[in-house]
Amino acid sequence: MDEAPAVGELSPPDRTLMGPGPSDVHPRVLKAMSTPLVGHLDPSFIEIMDEVQDLLRYTFRTDNKWTIPVSGTGSAAMEAAIGNVVEPGDTMLVPTNGYFGDRMASMAERAGGEVVTVDAPWGQPLDPAAVEAAFDEHSPDVFGFVHAETSTGVLQPSVPELTDIAHANDALVIADSVTSLGGVELRVDEWGIDVAYSGPQKCLSCPPGASPLTLNDDAMDKVLSRESEARSWYLDISLLEGYWGDERAYHHTAPITNVYALREALRLVAEEGIEDRWDRHLRVAGALKAGVEGMGLEMNAPEDFWLPSLNTVRVPDGVDDGAVIQQLLDEYDLEIASGLGALEGDIWRIGCMGHSARRKNVSYLLAALGNALGEHGATVDVDAGLAAMSERF
Repeated sequence: MDEAPAVGELSPPDRTLMGPGPSDVHPRVLKAMSTPLVGHLDPSFIEIMDEVQDLLRYTFRTDNKWTIPVSGTGSAAMEAAIGNVVEPGDTMLVPTNGYFGDRMASMAERAGGEVVTVDAPWGQPLDPAAVEAAFDEHSPDVFGFVHAETSTGVLQPSVPELTDIAHANDALVIADSVTSLGGVELRVDEWGIDVAYSGPQKCLSCPPGASPLTLNDDAMDKVLSRESEARSWYLDISLLEGYWGDERAYHHTAPITNVYALREALRLVAEEGIEDRWDRHLRVAGALKAGVEGMGLEMNAPEDFWLPSLNTVRVPDGVDDGAVIQQLLDEYDLEIASGLGALEGDIWRIGCMGHSARRKNVSYLLAALGNALGEHGATVDVDAGLAAMSERF
């Protein structure tokens, strides 16, 4: 290319983000990202690293020493968890009830593991009896489950029962908490979770780039005693331990601005109080759910397993889900998303996460969605939906 591209000043649209992520970023987080850069081994940044680790422990509800932000998106934290804990020759038990269980399987296979499955329909949680039967049949070394399945809007109940089954069979437990951390109840230590990973762009309302990961001593013992090196140098926790552990030795240049952002997002969690934050998500998402049902739409997830942070709404018969999504984006600067995998075209995925979990966002969404559906020929009662939302609030 001989001539320099004529690229104008950056001016992205100002969207209301109510999809499955990212969520609206708090102004304090954006401000933190504009503060001066320091070096990744600067004494001041070392102090920030310590603070981020403490704040992550609070948010995960854990005392795990090995609690860090992985430099990368939530998928990097996922791959760090699975790619370090699963060794060649290990057997990993994964669920089939959603898109991200399938991704667990793919990562475990790439790590050299043998994948076996515990089956449940899309839109249903795992049954502990089925998990126990799968352990009896396969004797896996590692068990993975998705706490909050973003593709189906289902929250996995009975987590301690699942972890008890795994530990009784000498297996480690890896939990996907990408859509639950900071938004719905999650107690890593109390529930017996050995490894949990998440993403910052959902209930923490932080731009992606530094992603939470925590491992207990049993998991770290397995990582540090591997017979073969992890297949990813960049995500090798035995090497990252040197940077995030006591030594603070160089491994890579951390995404400093993203760590600033995560620190501020976690400060907001601590200021609100983690249990009050869980309650806010439940309250605001409950009003969203009441409004959706009040206007005549149907939720996809059963009531008992409804995930407040990610609401899946059935697309009415005869309505083009993609056309509604595009209209909301074009006319209202409002983002929601379509279904994934087996539910593509059948549902909308509507987030209620972090800074997006506010009454004004819910009101705006219900009005805009109702108006768009009316223009697409669906029979909905927007006023009834807004009244049901107001009553729930």
